[in-house]
Amino acid sequence: MAKSFDMIVIGAGPGGYVAAIRAAQLGLSVVCVEREHLGGICLNWGCIPTKAMLRSAEVFHLMHRAKDFGLKADGIGYDLDAVIKRSRGVAKQLSGGIGHLFKKNKVTTIMGEARLAGKGKVSVKTDKGTEELTSKNIVVATGARARELPGLEADGDLVWTYKTALEPPHMPKKLLVIGSGAIGIEFASFYNTLGCDTTVVEVMDRVLPVEDAEISAFARKQFVKQGMKIMEKAMVKQLDRAKGKVTAHIEVGGKVEKHEFDTVISAVGIVGNTEGLGLEEAGVKVDRSHVVTDEYCRTGVEGVYAIGDIAGAPWLAHKASHEGVMVAELIAGKNDVHPIKPGSIAGCTYCHPQVASVGMTEAKAKEAGHEINVGHFPFIGNGKAIALGEPEGMVKTIFDKKTGELLGAHMVGAEVTELIQGYVVGRQLETTEEDLMATVFPHPTLSEMMHESVLDAYGRAIHF
Repeated sequence: MAKSFDMIVIGAGPGGYVAAIRAAQLGLSVVCVEREHLGGICLNWGCIPTKAMLRSAEVFHLMHRAKDFGLKADGIGYDLDAVIKRSRGVAKQLSGGIGHLFKKNKVTTIMGEARLAGKGKVSVKTDKGTEELTSKNIVVATGARARELPGLEADGDLVWTYKTALEPPHMPKKLLVIGSGAIGIEFASFYNTLGCDTTVVEVMDRVLPVEDAEISAFARKQFVKQGMKIMEKAMVKQLDRAKGKVTAHIEVGGKVEKHEFDTVISAVGIVGNTEGLGLEEAGVKVDRSHVVTDEYCRTGVEGVYAIGDIAGAPWLAHKASHEGVMVAELIAGKNDVHPIKPGSIAGCTYCHPQVASVGMTEAKAKEAGHEINVGHFPFIGNGKAIALGEPEGMVKTIFDKKTGELLGAHMVGAEVTELIQGYVVGRQLETTEEDLMATVFPHPTLSEMMHESVLDAYGRAIHF
C-alpha cells in the first residue's frame, strides 16, 4: 500500500534537505528520498570538503611566510593523506548532522532511487524492494554532475573529475586543469600551493570568465605570480594516455601544441541529473539537461517543482536552499512568498586570492544601458589588510548614476567571500550610495574597503 505525504522531496542536497525541513516546520508531513548521501554533492563532494582542503593549503602557504610575521618554521611539509582524511571527516560530520536535523523535524528519510510514476505518485527502488509514495506536491532536487567532453572522459587514474581530485590516488607533479570556473580554479589553487606544476586551460578570453574583467585580470596576475601557467583562448582537443602520462593537444592561436602531464582535472561545467526520473513521461520539460521552471520553480506540471542545480543557473548551493524554502512555503500556503532574484545571489570562489561578486559586472551594466559610477579601493590602502600581511586585492562597486542603485560589487583578495554579504544585504534592501556612505564601518577591518570603494565611486574616497 502506498504511503501518503503532504510533500515528497527527491534529493537531499542543499536544496532538497532544506525544502524538507522548512516544509516540516510549517506542519506538513514530508518524505525525502536520497540515493547516495544526505547533504548531496555540495556537502559530501563539493562545497565543504574542497574548503577543508583549501584551508590546509592556506595554512601551508602561511607557514612558508612565517618569517614575514617574525616567526620561525623549519622543515615545512605536508601529509596529503592526512589533508584528505581531515577533509572527508568534515564532510562526514556535516552529513551526519543532516540526519539529526531530519529526525528533529520529523522528516521521513528513504535511501533509494526515486522515479515519477504517474500523477502524484513516486516509486522508490531501495535495497529491500520498491516503495510507492503519493503526494499532491513533488519537489525534484536531484542536482547535477560533472560534464564530460568526448575524448576527455575521466578515468580516475590519469584524468580526474572533482570526486577523484578530492580523494587523489597520487599527488600530481605536473597538472593540467581544463576550465577556470570556480571548480577548476579552486583545485588549481590547491594543488599549485602544495607545489604541483599547474597549468590552467580556459576556452574563453580570460580566467574566471563570469567575473568582472578587472577582477579576472587581477586574479590572473596573482595566479601567475604563484607559479601557475594560464592558457586563455585555448582548447584541449585531445588527450593521449600512456602509462603514467597524458599528452594534451591544446589549440591556441590557431595552432595545436602538445604538452605532457601526469594528471588532468576536467572542470568543464555540469549537467543536470535528469535521467531515470520519469520527467519527460510526466510531461516535465527538460532543456539541455535542466528542468524548465518559472520563477517559483514550478515545472508546468501540476504539483511538480524543480529546485537547485537541476533547475539551471546559477549553480550555487545557497540558491538551491532558498529555492527550497520558497517552494516549501508556497506549498504550505503562505501568502508572502517572493521569487528569488538571481541578480542578488553572490558568487564566491575560494582560490588564493579569493574572489566574490554580486550583481552586474561593469560590462553588463553598460550593456543594459545604465550610466554608471564606478568605485575602486585597493587592499594596500587598508590598515587591517596590511597588518594581516594581505595587501594584494581590490574592491570594486558599480552604481547607477541617476538613481544611486548599487548595480554590482566585485572583490578579489583575502576573506572577500565573507565581505560580499554586506553588499548582498544592501542589494536586498535596495540600498543607495547615500545609505552606504552614511553607514559607519568598524575600524580596523577589511570591511572599511567596502565603504571606501563606495566613496570612490563619487569622488569622495579618504584613504586613496
